[in-house]
Amino acid sequence: MTSQRQSLLDHFGELTPRMRRFREAVLDERPYVDGERAVLCTESYEQTRAQPPAMRRALMLSHILDAMTVYIEPETLICGNQATKNCNAPVFPEYTLGFVLDELDLFEKRDGDVFHITEETKEQIRSIAPFWEGNNLRARGEALLPEEVSVFMETGLFGMEGKLNAGDAHLAVNHRRVLAEGLRGYEERARRLSAGLDLTDPASIDKRVFYNAVLEVVAAVRRFAGRYAELARAQAAEADPARAAELLAMAEACERVPYEPARTFREAVQAVWFLQVILQIESNGHSLSYGRLDQYLLPFYEADLAAGRITEDEALELLTNLWIKSLTVNKVRSQAHTLSSAGSPMYQNVTIGGQRLVDGMPQDAVNPLSWLVLRSVAQTRLTQPNLTVRYHASIDPAFLDECVEVMRLGFGMPAMNNDEVIIPSFIDWGVAREDAYDYSAIGCVETAVPGKWGYRCTGMSYLNFPRLLLCCMNGGVDLTTGRRFTEDHGRFTEMTSYDELLDAWDKTIREMCRYSVIMENAIDLASERDVPDVLCSALTDDCIGRGKTIKEGGAVYDFISGLQVGIANMADSLAAVKKLVFEEGRITPQQLWDAILDDFQSPENQRIQRMLQQDAPKYGNDDDYVDRLVVEAYDSYIDEVAKYPSTRHGRGPVGGIRYAGTSSISANVGQGMGTMATPDGRNAREPLAEGCSPAHNRDLHGPTAVFKSVTKLPTEKITGGVLLNQKVNPSTLERPENKIKLESMLRAYFNRLHGYHVQFNVVSRETLLDAQEHPENHRDLIVRVAGYSAFFNVLSRATQDDIIARTEQTL
Repeated sequence: MTSQRQSLLDHFGELTPRMRRFREAVLDERPYVDGERAVLCTESYEQTRAQPPAMRRALMLSHILDAMTVYIEPETLICGNQATKNCNAPVFPEYTLGFVLDELDLFEKRDGDVFHITEETKEQIRSIAPFWEGNNLRARGEALLPEEVSVFMETGLFGMEGKLNAGDAHLAVNHRRVLAEGLRGYEERARRLSAGLDLTDPASIDKRVFYNAVLEVVAAVRRFAGRYAELARAQAAEADPARAAELLAMAEACERVPYEPARTFREAVQAVWFLQVILQIESNGHSLSYGRLDQYLLPFYEADLAAGRITEDEALELLTNLWIKSLTVNKVRSQAHTLSSAGSPMYQNVTIGGQRLVDGMPQDAVNPLSWLVLRSVAQTRLTQPNLTVRYHASIDPAFLDECVEVMRLGFGMPAMNNDEVIIPSFIDWGVAREDAYDYSAIGCVETAVPGKWGYRCTGMSYLNFPRLLLCCMNGGVDLTTGRRFTEDHGRFTEMTSYDELLDAWDKTIREMCRYSVIMENAIDLASERDVPDVLCSALTDDCIGRGKTIKEGGAVYDFISGLQVGIANMADSLAAVKKLVFEEGRITPQQLWDAILDDFQSPENQRIQRMLQQDAPKYGNDDDYVDRLVVEAYDSYIDEVAKYPSTRHGRGPVGGIRYAGTSSISANVGQGMGTMATPDGRNAREPLAEGCSPAHNRDLHGPTAVFKSVTKLPTEKITGGVLLNQKVNPSTLERPENKIKLESMLRAYFNRLHGYHVQFNVVSRETLLDAQEHPENHRDLIVRVAGYSAFFNVLSRATQDDIIARTEQTL
């Protein structure tokens, strides 16, 4: 370890001995597929066949919380577990058992995202399978899909695995309100509103069911917390005095929260964790985020410090405890889904910094707890939480400097989102000013207002731009599968101008956008009718006030987006076609098409490939020629998607519409596997460029040029997230002048260019290559995959190679 790195570690301090042991214990856990929840869920569903869906879901959650295994780790100060063992992944049969049954003997043989499974668990899964056959969300969702979109389901084009196999999440609940009122306040509101219903109004019948379901889950959560209080007291009776005192304090907290309002920082942290883990037990949706934790926990922290109830170091230890507990939450995905979510990410985002309104005027919101959260994340150096810092023009310079210090630790955090773009964009979409200033990152780089936003602020269907460009060039037939995707809008080999191709693209992407909306609506309606999340809805304003679940339109705001993949490849492909084929005539349309079909294998086609790669302008170099082409192509999609409201439109929320997003997680690898050779010279099945980042090693003029290219995109309309990854060698940031230069670049990117987001991988190519060859020496190596970080060793070889191949910037 270099002296500079040791100095950096010393700067943030070390975990307490107990948290260091806890961290190591969690990292040592082998993740197993866990059958307990699936069995309990099945028991409940078998006994509640006649119940309305909301009540059936409430009774299911109640049964699971009453009967599941609970335990308290010897090192922890916070109670609550998701499965029978830390890092195990429960099974959610009410969504699907299909992939679980198909992969029972394959989980341990995966290239990445490996899970272990016992023979006992296999038998549990097989025993409950008959009940769920044709009787879950996946079956009902597929039954709703019209025949005209069946080809896209069969080919996996839109990437709907994550929408059918588990819950949605992609939100943060109203932590501030729960901590202030406790679930008792929610219970009282549900009782009062239920009592006031006019049951002659047909809508009141469903509302009454929802209110009764809320009462059921509130009572279940209270009993669940009580189980930990009882366990803690039992363990205290046999513990040494010091541990007994801690256990008794935990028992007292669990007897109170989250049912009663939190009184102290300890109780508030415990309440937040209970909500996080129970919501995962309810539906296991990823991108369930903590919101602006430094804002809503601050009053408890300041009051406890003033009263002498806690010290800064004790609060720091509680935060590190929370992050280690967050790492214990896990999710088993299908093999197909792992291609777009490599590294088993849960995307549990915590947002700090930004601004707040004081008497209607914005002020820097950085506070002592913001610093403490930053320090706690630096100490734990884990993949959870996914830390985001909200940047604005008046951010505390010392705090920005500290953020860069954390980046230098090399685990891909924090990411930075820009208030100067996101807040005005939200206001333009109809979000109230005070809510827009309270936004947080959700999951990766997408953003929403905590506690007021509906499901899936992003992450709906994927649209693979380069693959669809090939489809467009091939008369509407997908080049990968030979299946017809769209009408025939012309064949590239017969085109005589770039405008003809652009016109065909415009028609193709609009048609595909329409098909994606049909699929999204079918899945949303199936989810609404079949698997309403009662607790998550209750904790999201104003579902209780409206008597509706989130999917029915209960949230205050409801905006969603799909993900558009391969932005840079699209840009480079269009530039190559326009310049080399139609302007300079160096390649004929037939020659280019033949080279694509040949995957650039013959000597002549390799020559053409070199021309495509070397002689055409490339996105990421601040070249208006290529940057404008992708904006023009993207505008067709942005214009079209705005025409289609969501299933919640007109049912209560502000919005109910769709917009664009580029936070494509690791889908660039999986989507690349399904994409043949492209006109930018990329070979078939190679990864696409991720997010809106340039294609690997095509950005030749440094990060400033990258920033300028990215900010030419219509970021104010891509509210679903504009994901930009940059890679820097650690040695670069060891020089003080380069650190200052990076901060200046960030300010210019956000203030002058109005960049939406950026994050940095601070890791050398040499380290990554060594980790591939000697993984045992790099257990703690964490890399930024896309809008999230993951342990390098758990990634598939293809995803590892993709990260290694990214451009390494110099400052």
